[in-house]
Amino acid sequence: MAKQSRVFASALALTLSISALAGCSSGGGNNNGNASQSPSGSASAPASSVASAAKDTITALLPPVSATYQDNFEQMAKDFNALYPNLTLKIEPASWEDMTQKLDTQVNAGSPPDIAFIPSASVSKYVQQGVLMDITDAATPEMVGDFETAPLEYMKNGTGLYGFPAYMEIHALGGNKQFLEEAGIDWKSVQKNGWTYDEFREAIKKGVVKDGNKTTRYGFVFANAGVASKDYLGILVKNAGMPSAFTKDLKYAYTSKNYLEVLKDVRQLIDDGSMPKELSSIDAGKRWNMFLTGQTMITGKGLATFENSANKNNEKLKANDGSAVEGSIPVDYIVLPVPSFLGQPAVSSPAVDGYVTFRGKKEPTPEHKANVVKAAYFLASGKVAAMTNNELFVAHITKSGKEAAASMTVNRNPDNAAAVEVLLSHAAPARPDIPPELGAKAIKLEDEVIVPKFQALLANEIKPEEMYEAVKSAAIKEFGQDGVVTD
Repeated sequence: MAKQSRVFASALALTLSISALAGCSSGGGNNNGNASQSPSGSASAPASSVASAAKDTITALLPPVSATYQDNFEQMAKDFNALYPNLTLKIEPASWEDMTQKLDTQVNAGSPPDIAFIPSASVSKYVQQGVLMDITDAATPEMVGDFETAPLEYMKNGTGLYGFPAYMEIHALGGNKQFLEEAGIDWKSVQKNGWTYDEFREAIKKGVVKDGNKTTRYGFVFANAGVASKDYLGILVKNAGMPSAFTKDLKYAYTSKNYLEVLKDVRQLIDDGSMPKELSSIDAGKRWNMFLTGQTMITGKGLATFENSANKNNEKLKANDGSAVEGSIPVDYIVLPVPSFLGQPAVSSPAVDGYVTFRGKKEPTPEHKANVVKAAYFLASGKVAAMTNNELFVAHITKSGKEAAASMTVNRNPDNAAAVEVLLSHAAPARPDIPPELGAKAIKLEDEVIVPKFQALLANEIKPEEMYEAVKSAAIKEFGQDGVVTD
């Protein structure tokens, strides 16, 4: 993982420094008497000082981050209490589907959890609502120093730090090795050098298999329904000169003519027959089922953990285990980059999710704030992070997580590991400079205009030009004529 660290440190180096965080932790960060938590997650306080600290309960709303993550909740709570005998970690489980609804219900009621596992992209939304807790003054230098710089930046907005990242992974594509090779695609070269949209378009045409007029295998399938409805377009446009919804001078980017060209290309892949006509109705579960059953050569979005999922299904097939996906075939999963558009540089779409800290209607006491920080750090580092990230096949972003994972075995394709390092080297950087009010407006525009219009485009109910004009009109209304890109 040393090489991975260098990737984060050099290729993703950001201008903001964490030295300010390291220098301004409050005394409240050590509320177990004079206890301090080391990056390895061990407590160094004498038992008497720990026992004398006031009792407190920290609540956390957590989805199934990995396959066995929620199975470990009871043990996590026990381990946290063993580390801090005066503190109780109360975990409420949620599914991915109802996570946002549960959280927003609690937020609107004025009683959010202390910690919620959410995408870093949602930080600006909740900062705008005034319900997040800035932990800059409570996160100790040891805690902050345990994290890689780049992923930690994603948990910031402005000058505030609002939690700790769990991982930094890349939204990529995934291919069936056998099908790729049958189609004559040099996937190793693609992993190293990437591919343009035109190259990608021709490649996925070769992956299509027909039985008469019926397509039995598509070249490419991407989930576009349910919780995955925002992913496809958001990932593609990063590779078309729009790494963020806002330019560096804070103009809304999706009014660029390049945005229209990507919309045309999306429609083109369906019209080619390389993607299903019913793409708008394919959710994440169906997409993965189609991949495992050989109904597509390439799938998206793909995360590193998909390799692990494919390996486990292969083992079940080999053992004639009835719990394998019905109709599935053995699959060697290959990590692939998203194609680049219009001569623009490839920019990977990072997934940085983590333990975000919330506050209720009342200002939390310094003691409770420090305890929440301890719990968030406990979940994001050491043994918990090592077990979760190993299961997800994602890189460890804390020193303590790497140390805890050193004795754990991970059966990972080295070509895939190297491919992810390449993708990480040109991942889109964090944008804590985007004011929360702009970020919140962009999320609103995405939810109310982009997603429904994109669904209509995929269903061939509107043309790319119609969607582009709708997005452009809504953006000008939201940000003003001078607040959007004109090119």
